[in-house]
Amino acid sequence: MIVKTLVAATCVFACTCVAAQQQAGEVFQSGDQKFRIESFAANIDSPWAMAFLPNGDMLVTERSGNLRLVKDGQLMPDVIAGVPDVRAKGQGGLLDLELHPDYQQQGNGWIYFSYSSPVQSGESGSGSNTALMRARLADMKLVDQQLVFKAQPNYRKTQHYGGRIQFDTDGYVYLTVGDRGGRDEVQRLDNYRGKIFRLHADGTVPGDNPFVDTPGAVAATWSYGHRNPQGFARHSLTGELWAHEHGPRGGDELNIIGRGKNYGWPTITYGRNYTGTKITDETQRPGMEQPVIYWVPSIAPSGLSFVDGDKYPGWSGNLFVGSLKFQKIQRLVLDGDSVVHEESLLDGIGRVRAIEQGPDGYLYVAVESPGRILRLMPVE
Repeated sequence: MIVKTLVAATCVFACTCVAAQQQAGEVFQSGDQKFRIESFAANIDSPWAMAFLPNGDMLVTERSGNLRLVKDGQLMPDVIAGVPDVRAKGQGGLLDLELHPDYQQQGNGWIYFSYSSPVQSGESGSGSNTALMRARLADMKLVDQQLVFKAQPNYRKTQHYGGRIQFDTDGYVYLTVGDRGGRDEVQRLDNYRGKIFRLHADGTVPGDNPFVDTPGAVAATWSYGHRNPQGFARHSLTGELWAHEHGPRGGDELNIIGRGKNYGWPTITYGRNYTGTKITDETQRPGMEQPVIYWVPSIAPSGLSFVDGDKYPGWSGNLFVGSLKFQKIQRLVLDGDSVVHEESLLDGIGRVRAIEQGPDGYLYVAVESPGRILRLMPVE
């Protein structure tokens, strides 16, 4: 694997700039694909995630705690009832969405969503922590709710919830949880900070998880050494799970997630403290994974999606990353597990929170302030 640093001050890449007066339908030229922007849905309060129902409707989470339905490109006026209590404070709120891979099978219908769950009766700590719940949708209401997982204990700090959900090809569900502001504990296996967890669909722990037999370890742990992963995608050809995470001041990372692997935070990092001081002198150490790429300065990545199919002939197999800080999309061209080219698209489009390829093969982009969903349409 080739590790590549992407430094904005020195890296030369193609840039498709978007003026403030950009218009839906305007045609843009990327290095390999012409496209235009369509407005798919508007007036959404800080959209965090999207998921598509089999009938083509879209579910959208609003970080403030509402679950919304978009039908035929129109945001339905009523919110979906039955969402659990959410502590929508700081970086917390109603976060990611994923449908079970067998959603359409008789008796399934499970929708999984993550959120910052406030302290519940019998739990330790105060404040909140990242939780994973599943429920079914019936007549604009969530029913059959089941708490699948919750990180413990609760913390008063309101940053680094992680919260991205992904299923693998075997039907296991994975959840990212950030360090919750406690980086000194991330390298230990006896806590929930800075981990990616692997579970059966019902929340039970698989017996072949890597640390099941490690004394004191959280048995659900699949990988560790993460800071705040907010992008998670499965490669459609290899089945590999890819994730990116926020660094501090620089050092955002893109990683391929592997069983039992340690991704180094905060022992190794390419970033610094927000004050500019060093976190560590080390960027590499035996037994700790190197990122596929890292960004200096930070782009504040959020949202991650592979593109496959034939809708975008010039983008097939590419990986798309949203940028909150620079309000754009990064297109990554891959050669195996290496990034061989990066292109910056739609500078100034807004804080990109989520990117998803829909069942129709098109890319959908969730943007904050004003909250809206855009669709990228190929142009021949």
